[in-house]
Amino acid sequence: MTYPQVLVDKALEMLALGLSQAEVSRRTGISRAAIRDWQHGNVPKRRREAHGPYERDTCPLIEEVATPAYAYLLGLYLGDGTISTMPKGVFRLRIFCCDAYPHLMDLCQAAMEAVLPGHKVGRVPGLGCTDVSSYSKHWPCLFPQFGPGMKHLRRIELAPWQEEIVEEFPEEFVRGLIHSDGCRGLNRVSNRFGQRYAYPRYQFTNRSQDIKDLFCWACDLLGVEWKVMNRYTISINKRADVAFLDTFIGPKT
Repeated sequence: MTYPQVLVDKALEMLALGLSQAEVSRRTGISRAAIRDWQHGNVPKRRREAHGPYERDTCPLIEEVATPAYAYLLGLYLGDGTISTMPKGVFRLRIFCCDAYPHLMDLCQAAMEAVLPGHKVGRVPGLGCTDVSSYSKHWPCLFPQFGPGMKHLRRIELAPWQEEIVEEFPEEFVRGLIHSDGCRGLNRVSNRFGQRYAYPRYQFTNRSQDIKDLFCWACDLLGVEWKVMNRYTISINKRADVAFLDTFIGPKT
């Protein structure tokens, strides 16, 4: 019989405290034969399959995640992604990519494949957009922002290990946010003499104040100056900052 990892850990802790095999079996419901094997060193390897919410913050995949690709995928998920609960403890990560930018679908797929190698990534065409998705029992482990309801209606904050990844790869995180919920365009204005001119700028738009704050924090890490444009939009206007973002964000093509 295969026992949940949480029971295996609990039994090993009890044995380490000096409890007898019989007492551990009585308290946990694990057979005495299994406990005897574990005490003799035949401990089952930590399983990588589904586990309960109480174990997600210790999931071994967190330490194995491909960090640059993860930082990019995290930005995509916070901008235009969702995680759905499927049967048998499986979850579906979905990133909605605009059909006008097919190259971004390739980047999204590559990031998913790098973060969870061996998991198939599929594409489902929709009205004006394509759903790039992948199934796994571990998506809530890698994206603890998973929860009921829309992201802008609940608290969104990064786990400490996610903050460390963003601090190491802020360019990839900002790139993911811009590729999902941002744009680069020309702002056309007129001066007081009636002369018209245009200059490039980046904009990031999201209804969640928490996600906008994360975008601004990452810009601060990069030394990029940002401004609040309106209730939902952050803009980056300075020529030097725009030119710097151009070096790693790339066009939406």
